[in-house]
Amino acid sequence: MLKLGKYFKPFISLTVLCVIFLFIVAMCDLKLPDYMSDIVNVGIQSSGIEDVTPKAISEKSLDNITKLMNEEDRNFVMNNYTIIMQDDNEYIYNYPLLDKENIYILSQVDEESLKKLNNIFETYSQVMTNVVAEYLKDNNINTQSDNSIQNAQIDLSQMHLIIPQIIGNMNKEELNDAIYKAKMQNEVGLSQVAVSFTSSYYSELGVDVGNKQMSYIVDIGVKMLIISFIGIIADIIVRFLSSKIGAGFGKKLRKAVFEKVESFSNAEFEKFSVASLITRTTNDITQVQNVTVMAVRMLVFAPIMGIGALVMMMDKTTQMTWTIVLACSLIIVLIILLFKFVFPKFKIIQKLTDKLNLVSKENLSGVMVIKAFGTQKYEEKRFDEVNREVTDVNLYVIRFMSFMMPCMMLIMNLLCVLILWVGAKEIANSQMQVGDMMAVIQYAMQVVTSFLVISMMFIMLPRAAVSAQRINEVLDTDITIKNPENPKQFEDNKRGIVEFRNVTFKYEGADETVLDNISFVAKPGQTTAFIGSTGSGKSTLINLVPRFFDVTKGEVLVNGVNVKELDIHMLRNQIGYIPQKGNLLEGTIMSNLKYGNDNVTKEYVEECARIAQAEEFINSKEKGYDSEVAQGGKNVSGGQKQRLSIARALVKKAPIYIFDDSFSALDFKTDAKLRKELKEFAKESTILIVAQRVNTILNAEQIIVLDKGRIVGMGTHEELLKSCSQYYEIASSQLTKEELENE
Repeated sequence: MLKLGKYFKPFISLTVLCVIFLFIVAMCDLKLPDYMSDIVNVGIQSSGIEDVTPKAISEKSLDNITKLMNEEDRNFVMNNYTIIMQDDNEYIYNYPLLDKENIYILSQVDEESLKKLNNIFETYSQVMTNVVAEYLKDNNINTQSDNSIQNAQIDLSQMHLIIPQIIGNMNKEELNDAIYKAKMQNEVGLSQVAVSFTSSYYSELGVDVGNKQMSYIVDIGVKMLIISFIGIIADIIVRFLSSKIGAGFGKKLRKAVFEKVESFSNAEFEKFSVASLITRTTNDITQVQNVTVMAVRMLVFAPIMGIGALVMMMDKTTQMTWTIVLACSLIIVLIILLFKFVFPKFKIIQKLTDKLNLVSKENLSGVMVIKAFGTQKYEEKRFDEVNREVTDVNLYVIRFMSFMMPCMMLIMNLLCVLILWVGAKEIANSQMQVGDMMAVIQYAMQVVTSFLVISMMFIMLPRAAVSAQRINEVLDTDITIKNPENPKQFEDNKRGIVEFRNVTFKYEGADETVLDNISFVAKPGQTTAFIGSTGSGKSTLINLVPRFFDVTKGEVLVNGVNVKELDIHMLRNQIGYIPQKGNLLEGTIMSNLKYGNDNVTKEYVEECARIAQAEEFINSKEKGYDSEVAQGGKNVSGGQKQRLSIARALVKKAPIYIFDDSFSALDFKTDAKLRKELKEFAKESTILIVAQRVNTILNAEQIIVLDKGRIVGMGTHEELLKSCSQYYEIASSQLTKEELENE
């Protein structure tokens, strides 16, 4: 995967932008459970009261609670409150009690001062609860128990009567002891009692506590909606950017692989099957592309979410961290099982996909042969065997993965139950609030989900790594046919001359040579023909001219320069090549004929088609030169395909023409006409012809006879009949006795 990093460089800026938006999404997702906790804890349980320090309090209530305070706390509280006298028009609307008595308003305080005030009111609300409960117990008064003080609204009118009596009967030591006991209470319990008092303070002032509660819930709800909307927008942007990154990365990889394959010589094509190259260009790159999209979105997002959720969870409580550790440990065990049993199968799947593509390609390309020999059942069986192999391995992987997901869900649900069980005990002991427990459950799910996503990425990465390795095998393949660093220019006085100097060639890994010590010169204005038995090396020989292979020994010269010292593109521009098997491209007849030279006129194309004897059948079509050509030329006959291939090469206006047995599908009459027209058209060009029929090369200025990779005869038709037994044998098998004697 790392080797493909250079193709990812153009997308680094987009990736950074994607990470920024991922961070926004994560922050939004992490904030929602916290707000939900506030709705439950503050909005529902605390009647919308965020701070236990009352923003306004009656003079009697403040006097009661401050009487229980030590001097330092009392002074601090009084310094932060301002007395508002009765009938003050500015505050009477908000606090109707002003119509009857004075109240105190909280001054502007900083966060630190507010925090200290909250602690004071929490502590002394509990002190008041304890001393009142003790007083009621001592006097056998059951009108308000300790439980009712903590969980119901406080009867402040009763407090105003009781507190002065309590203070009058308590000594300083008893008061300090009550304060000490209050401070020993847990924070949650203190907060709940203080909220009850604060709610009563507001009710005493004539404030609608229910309306205040609803306002708080609506306010938090609106904030949650805004954050959710921001998160959705950021997530859409992330998905767009990650898709753009993945698609762009895949595009660059496909382009790189395609360009690399285009530079392959025949030697490289022997290392990779066509089916394998197709799989690597499509399926393997798609695997890498999909993982890239997932990695950009999830591999960055999951750690942010996981770490963030863990921090937020520990902020709520540190008592349940062990539950997360337990759940993650179980997931790790499942991942180890995946590594052991599933990962080795991914490489097998890709190889089997190659095999399946190969069988499918052979079936489709050889469908006529299969029908002719009636071997459909055999081919069906062969395909079924490969298909079954692919299916079995995929089923193994899918079944194991299907088993994994329910296990993951079971772990997550058990974790949820465990948190509820532990949290219920914490709530019962006033160590935690209900909203906090609900938030902890959500944060725990986010931690486990993040861990699960990372785990799934590690599951996908090995398969993508296999695909990346297969892509790298193509990209890292050493090209045997390379451009020279300092290419030479052609010698103008030797334009069109093709020369072989002691050329020997054998295929890589082969023991025997295909060509041995081949030397000849082909000149402009002449036709040099090659003939010989099957396997004598004719096609291999002419493939050395456009440098489809490199010679093992010796030199091949074009225009007086060794082909190894020429720029490949410049060399092949000098050659009009007609392969043994004519291959047309999807498009029109005109687009195929102008494939090698798009700058020629329509008249010139029509002239080349006339010389190639293709004009008649082209004009017989309804759309003529604009007629459609199917992929591979499947909608034209073999002879038509061959004539179009010849015309395509002629349109190129090349100084050298190579015909690799390109007249085999033509009848003798068409063959003769074509060669006659070609002789006049290419009178200044060098023509190299590989032929099986003697009639095709009768008039060639130079005929080279090959046998087992060696030249066994060279000369004209008449000369070879007399001097070369192999040529005479070939000619006698094709020509009548009279024709031989006339020669």
